[in-house]
Amino acid sequence: MSDGTVLYGVPVVETAGQVVLHPRVDQWLETVSALKADGFCMAIDLTAVDYSAHPGRTNLPDDVNPERFEVVASFISHVDGGRRVRLRVQVPEGDPSLPSLFNIFPGTEAMEREVWDLLGIAFDGHPDHTRILMPEDWVGHPLRRDVPMGRIPVQFKDSPVSR
Repeated sequence: MSDGTVLYGVPVVETAGQVVLHPRVDQWLETVSALKADGFCMAIDLTAVDYSAHPGRTNLPDDVNPERFEVVASFISHVDGGRRVRLRVQVPEGDPSLPSLFNIFPGTEAMEREVWDLLGIAFDGHPDHTRILMPEDWVGHPLRRDVPMGRIPVQFKDSPVSR
């Protein structure tokens, strides 16, 4: 898929008209810092995906090895008419962690907590690595595909249970 294009020292592709960078875990902070220095002043989204159900996906550049987890972050430059760039970093199942972006983009604090809470990807150096959506006593990370889905009984109006 990659045509050999590199930007900030990482493979880059264009998808749906948007530049998509594919840094390795060890290039994560350096790439984000370079983006900020080039005018990308806001992290508008940070999320993650568990690709365990799609291990052989082919939508990555040829020189990027797919991992179970992928952290995706989007940035915007207001000085360039709203130009956007997306980063997709492959995070290994054996060490699901990345450095925190909090010191570069403080607005990522809650987004990183949500990724940790729901998928178990840690952000090293994060100022408050506590749950944000799940109860504190919750065991595990519910959006991992290896967690069994729970069931909540539905109560209907005028059912014997609601009387």
